[in-house]
Amino acid sequence: MKYAVFAIAALGVPPLAFLLYLNRRWMRYVIWGMVAALCLYQGTAINFWSFEEYRGSARGMEVSVVYLFAVTLLIVATLRRTRPRLVPSAGAGLYLLYFLLCLPSWGAAADTLFCWMETWKMAMMYLTYLAVLAYLETTDDLKSVLRAFAGFCIWNFFLILRAHFSGVYQPHGVFPHQNSMVMAMHLFGSLFFAFYLAKGVRGGRLEAVAFVAAAAAAVRSYSRAAIMLMPLSYALVLVLLWWKGMPRGGGLRLVRRFTPVALAGAIGFAVMLPRIIERFQTAPEASKTTRVELANCAWEMIKDEPWRGIGINNWGIKINPPYDYAERAGRHPNRDADFRDGIVETVYLLVGAECGIPALVCMMLWFVHYLVLAVRLVWRCAGTWYACLAAGLAGGLTACYLQSCLEWVLRQQVNLLILMFFFAILDYLNAHAAQLTAAERTGPRTENNR
Repeated sequence: MKYAVFAIAALGVPPLAFLLYLNRRWMRYVIWGMVAALCLYQGTAINFWSFEEYRGSARGMEVSVVYLFAVTLLIVATLRRTRPRLVPSAGAGLYLLYFLLCLPSWGAAADTLFCWMETWKMAMMYLTYLAVLAYLETTDDLKSVLRAFAGFCIWNFFLILRAHFSGVYQPHGVFPHQNSMVMAMHLFGSLFFAFYLAKGVRGGRLEAVAFVAAAAAAVRSYSRAAIMLMPLSYALVLVLLWWKGMPRGGGLRLVRRFTPVALAGAIGFAVMLPRIIERFQTAPEASKTTRVELANCAWEMIKDEPWRGIGINNWGIKINPPYDYAERAGRHPNRDADFRDGIVETVYLLVGAECGIPALVCMMLWFVHYLVLAVRLVWRCAGTWYACLAAGLAGGLTACYLQSCLEWVLRQQVNLLILMFFFAILDYLNAHAAQLTAAERTGPRTENNR
């Protein structure tokens, strides 16, 4: 049945591309559809060669509606002679290098089919990045993407609220796990917090509601990472806007708009303080022990294969018998033969163990590149709403990267897709910063002056 559904969906790509070619304005509905598909990801994706019981970062050759929409956008951009480039930016080049450095790990893999699953996923992520960038280059419609994600945050909060009244202790909204949800809410919360500070409630009602929804969802997860990193990311946004992001004389407005948020946050924190204290006090000691032991297992793998790793997406195989990495790290000396271990709880050690040190270094350079780019764009777009966008992403990315020291979430599909959306936005903004900031004062760009 899933093959039939996929065939029907794939057959819809050419006629949809033709319709979008006839009317460029309809392309925004495809972007909204991509974001809506992220809200219903499990229901809008199918796995070829599915291994749902496998404890790895990819469990099948996944094809999502998001990818089909991405192909559609790339076709339309090509027909409209926007000429999407394979390597449109330095960040894209770093990602492709990271992708290539992961390929030698196939030589050390116990199962190359699992390698193919993760490699396919990485390729689809890049396809999505190119499609979002092509959409922005074709339409200059950045606000539609941001409005779609504002709706995403509000829908996610609605699911959190419903779960709360159903008695769920740690709801996860549209995401597979509460930690995945928190990491995404770091990005969205910081982004829409920046818009609220710059535009206020009257100037950006949707953004203000999305900010409240993202922040409340993160706090309601009772995630220790959210509790510790949210203040850091929001403080960074505030500093960047104060430093360069706001127009001249905007410091007073910044203080006036931040004050009620600080008061509301303090009151909310006080109300939830007993549950927060309980979360820290009752956190199982086994959780910390497991993280340390799995980190030691990753180090054993890195020592064995420092240059190519043990095989991308092969952690779930190599951590279990007949391989002895767990025993060498002192984990489960007397475990049952049927037991299957989990994944190391940091994306950095996971990539280092599976793909080797060169791939890990390249991935970290890719991450840092976009963080530095976001900070630089605050200065380049000073005094415009584009500076708010950059400041918000700088704060959100900082929180995501720090949380990734304790989570492998940035190897999961939904979170990585969201990251690709925002990386495409940063590259688009970087390529057209001068024109965009000038257009905010003189009018929108046209086909002739773009």
